[in-house]
Amino acid sequence: MKVSDDAHRAEIEKWRSRRIERLKADDGWLTVVGLFWLEPGENGVGSGKGNRVILPAGKAPAKLGTIRLSGNEARLEVARGVDVTHDGKRVESLVLASDEQGDPTLVRHATLSFHLIKRGDRLGVRVRDSASDARQGFHGIAAYPVRSAWRVTGRLDPYPPGKTIPVPNVLGTVSNDRSPGAVVFEVGGKTYRIDAVEEEGSDELFLIFGDRTNGFETYGAGRFLYVARPGPDGKMVIDFNKAYNPPCAFTAYATCPLPPPQNRLALRVEVGEKEYGDH
Repeated sequence: MKVSDDAHRAEIEKWRSRRIERLKADDGWLTVVGLFWLEPGENGVGSGKGNRVILPAGKAPAKLGTIRLSGNEARLEVARGVDVTHDGKRVESLVLASDEQGDPTLVRHATLSFHLIKRGDRLGVRVRDSASDARQGFHGIAAYPVRSAWRVTGRLDPYPPGKTIPVPNVLGTVSNDRSPGAVVFEVGGKTYRIDAVEEEGSDELFLIFGDRTNGFETYGAGRFLYVARPGPDGKMVIDFNKAYNPPCAFTAYATCPLPPPQNRLALRVEVGEKEYGDH
């Protein structure tokens, strides 16, 4: 599992390049400019202050339309004469699917797009602007130097099938996420554990962790890391050089999970991404 320092540095630089490309993409987190929770009945959509879903001024009409929420169905009714598209075709009325079961229904108006998200029993509208100030003014992400010592070999301490762990989020709610086990590794002669989360359809394990750099050099609410599942020998590589900021570091309109208490490490992880901006 060992690689040379040069090969490792090249791997991390390539990973960082892909990471920046995803962040700067049309649907990257730098384009998110709003999140609005729907209420039963009619929810106005537009740049006017009286709307439930408020779009950026100057980029949408005062009244783009209405989202009518009835039970779990949300239907968009577009105001007369307003150009709104879905899959490249103009629409006047459309039922909006959320991200609960896969890709949500995405609708567009000029540089704006929006779709439904479901968190717990709430439906919200996430708004993006491909010409957002955050995207246009993006200046990169500071990071620690690459250190091969933080590419450690560990193992997975498995939990019983079906086990879940409570994971808090920035909304103040808690979800029960599937955990296949704890990722166990050593740093400086001490053993540490991070409960992993298993995501639907992913062949990697998701780690939500905190450490003693949070709130100083790194984002205060912790960082994320994906790791490959253990190989046939039961070993796995945990490369903290790939620790990265959650979406909430770039926009106030994300719904990021936070590290569970047991995932807050009593050490300084001085690799990976540093904090970004003022978030």
